Amino acid sequence: MARPALLNERHKPSGEQIELELGDQRVVVVEVGGGLREYAAGGRAVLDGYDEDELCSSGRGQLLIPWPNRIADGRYEFDGRVEQLPLDEPERGNAIHGLVRWAAWDVAERGRDRVVMEYLLHPRPGYPFTLALRVEYALEGDGLTVRTEATNVGDETCPYGAGVHPYLAGANGSVDELTLTVPADTVLESDERGLPVAARPVEGTDFDFRFPKPVGRLRLDHCFGGLAREDDGRAWVRLGNGTSLWADRSFDYLMVFTGDGLPDVERRSLAVEPMTCPPNAFRSGEGLVRLDPGETHVATWGLSAA
Repeated sequence: MARPALLNERHKPSGEQIELELGDQRVVVVEVGGGLREYAAGGRAVLDGYDEDELCSSGRGQLLIPWPNRIADGRYEFDGRVEQLPLDEPERGNAIHGLVRWAAWDVAERGRDRVVMEYLLHPRPGYPFTLALRVEYALEGDGLTVRTEATNVGDETCPYGAGVHPYLAGANGSVDELTLTVPADTVLESDERGLPVAARPVEGTDFDFRFPKPVGRLRLDHCFGGLAREDDGRAWVRLGNGTSLWADRSFDYLMVFTGDGLPDVERRSLAVEPMTCPPNAFRSGEGLVRLDPGETHVATWGLSAA
């Protein structure tokens, strides 16, 4: 009996590697999770990615759909119906970062400097809704643009949120000396489970990064809101090493994380995570998108490197 073709191949933990190039920019998008494994520009690593023979760890470059961050107890109520999700952060009793991070995505369109990944999220216990997902990665002269579309192809209105989890490379392997600018007026305080308990102004606190200042030894695992935007609607996070991340008006929140407690990224890179809603939005309703049948939600963000 002939050996199945799949068994004759050596498979990488992150599946197929889709490489994009434009000038001195290089990107690697992966099949598993449809995520972003690598982005380099001008010979410099913009992202703290991972090797093609490694399993993605600490959420690096992953897509966080249909919710970013945490849901307390994995339990929420939507339109009078209670749903229970698996607890994939069991030590804290939370459901975390959505349902598509480990799914195999399809390459729908491919070019030298652009790729479109697609995935159909079928109903399941805890999320009995159907989403057609489409994510486009495109290199342009000024950087990388990522456009995420989610269409409700089911018969019921569904709760929806989106985020992404890139780690921006630090300076000389450390974030401590890195100068950071975050255009946010508010920061969320969280409890020991990583769940928000209150919002407060950043003014007068260590978390005021509206003007450039070094991260220092500050431990960041905080959600920022009240984002100031430029005329085109983009909110910009800027690092002193020349890396910038922007998010359009669909993203009202930015999670910033210094990686403390995670040995593979701890204080060597800075996770800057655009999110359409804050943590625990499936329970609080804050920032939650109600996606009607046939409706499409679009959110766009990007990276640039000076």
